[in-house]
Amino acid sequence: MNTRIINKNFGKVIGVLLFYLFTFLPLIAQTYSLQQLKDSALQNNIATRSARLDIEASQQQRKEAFTKFFPNVSGTGLWFNANKGMAQTTINPSEIIPSSLMPALAQSLPAEALLALANPIDISMMKNGTIGSLMAVQPVFVGGRIIYGNKLAKVGEEASRLQLQLSENEVEKTTELYFWQIVSLQEKQKTIETVKALLNDIAKDVDVAVRAGVAMRNDLLQVQLRQNEIESQELELNNALSIVRLLLAQYCGLNSTEFDISYQTNETPLPVPQGKGAGLGSLFSLPEYNLLQKQVEAANLQKKMTIGENLPSVSIGAGYNYHNLLDRDHTFGMLFATVSVPISDWWGGSHAIKRRKIEQQKAEEQLADNSKLLEIRMQKARNDVEEAYQQLAIARRSIEQAEENLRLNRNFYQAGTSKMSDLLEAQMLYQKACDKHTDAYANYQNRLLEYRHATGFKY
Repeated sequence: MNTRIINKNFGKVIGVLLFYLFTFLPLIAQTYSLQQLKDSALQNNIATRSARLDIEASQQQRKEAFTKFFPNVSGTGLWFNANKGMAQTTINPSEIIPSSLMPALAQSLPAEALLALANPIDISMMKNGTIGSLMAVQPVFVGGRIIYGNKLAKVGEEASRLQLQLSENEVEKTTELYFWQIVSLQEKQKTIETVKALLNDIAKDVDVAVRAGVAMRNDLLQVQLRQNEIESQELELNNALSIVRLLLAQYCGLNSTEFDISYQTNETPLPVPQGKGAGLGSLFSLPEYNLLQKQVEAANLQKKMTIGENLPSVSIGAGYNYHNLLDRDHTFGMLFATVSVPISDWWGGSHAIKRRKIEQQKAEEQLADNSKLLEIRMQKARNDVEEAYQQLAIARRSIEQAEENLRLNRNFYQAGTSKMSDLLEAQMLYQKACDKHTDAYANYQNRLLEYRHATGFKY
């Protein structure tokens, strides 16, 4: 009996545990690293999904262009029933039969037949019928349009892959921007908590001093006003943090906005490689530069295809045909060759070729000009990350100096050699130094990502 009661109670406990497990487990905030958020954004963001679909479309276009190398097979069928024969004529037998045969016909034919031969006879054919054919035509020479069309389709596929890389870079950049905004706001929240604790301690000391008559009540009011200001800043931070969380969750395709992020802001950043040209990577490895090259290549192929459209084309073919136009089934096969020479089209075609040459020249000039801009962007990205690195080092020194300044002013106030306003100003300088360090660290991380994208350097 006792065993049954124990088993029954054990089953209830297990049931309660399972209920709480499945009820509250989904409410536990999941923690994401920066890399996990990037992977989620690359998988779920609309920009990258659209770019992947563009690659699939360009692959199908390339396969479609490849089919042009093979014969074009077509079948045709026709049935008709006209209100009169399509082939009509009149035959006069007296004009066809030689006059030398007429005496012999007069002796052998009755008078009615001879009379009929003297009148015209109407003949009508192909009033209805059926026609069918099966043709296979193989292009032999079409001005290189098939070859250039396949090359152009391949260039389009490669360009789509480069566009995907650019989209992924932009998604990665935006994800990191949101991520480091959250880091900055959370670190400022920690600074707020430290400042609140500091002000609470100061308020307690001042309150005791006021009660003892060794400090003015105005000092306590100054501390309380500062506490109110900190509470207002905390509300603003909480609101800003909730908005950035919503933006990051939407951008990365997260199912919930209740999540945490893992990060470290106490890591010492690596210095930027020194020396002329150090860490600038290669211009030829940038997707932007390669995309410009593909535009030049595509413009050249389009020019060649336009030239091919104005050249003669040669094709060979074979066919199998059927008809019953003469009231009997008739089938036959045939081989044929076709030659098409554009004559009047050369007038407009010459202008089309010139237009394609101009477009190719524009693409080449854009490649040269934008290459210079890309080199400038590489150098600017390097300068920006160097500046951000130095600003971060300055911010760290400022925190140490602000901490020492706050310590000294607090000792001076307790010793009665400084005013409350000096102490609160020191506290404010300490808070600003902490916030500036947080912003400097986030800015350094963002500049570092831009540096990697702009230079192609694996930092």
